[in-house]
Amino acid sequence: MNLPNKLTMLRVLLIPFFVFFLLAPAFADSGKYIATVIFVIASLTDLFDGKIARKYNLVTNFGKFMDPLADKLLVCSALICLVDRKELASWIVIVIIAREFIISGFRLVAAEHQIVIAASYWGKFKTTFQMLMIIVLILDLEQPVFRTLGVALTYISLVLTVISLADYLYKNKEVLKEQN
Repeated sequence: MNLPNKLTMLRVLLIPFFVFFLLAPAFADSGKYIATVIFVIASLTDLFDGKIARKYNLVTNFGKFMDPLADKLLVCSALICLVDRKELASWIVIVIIAREFIISGFRLVAAEHQIVIAASYWGKFKTTFQMLMIIVLILDLEQPVFRTLGVALTYISLVLTVISLADYLYKNKEVLKEQN
């Protein structure tokens, strides 16, 4: 297993620890700081695994499959925890997770036709803003500026989620056409 794939697997392995520290009542405030550090480390593995894989020609089928899955598991776990902590409205999480299911299904259909759908800039912006939003919401700092930042990042993430979905569907609409 090469380094990018190990980083991807590390991200997956960090998820239960992240969820534990975020939700375990025994840790109170310290738990959210530990969870934030774990989330940031996991998010950074997402940044580095792709860069390393492309730079050193270490792209594998395992990585192509697991990297986006690891991202979805990390972000969706965080979003669900934020709903549980009443930091995020469930309808927002439903929109975000629905987009992930739609894109995953879309990629499966494309793969059946030997079409590879690469990540777009809109998708990368969406992921970046979602991760920033998650960090701000987990920290849940009481300052009004921080609260406003959390709300702004939430709605920016939501808008980018919808835009990136529309972008994927528009740019790859031929995937949905019936093939003979």
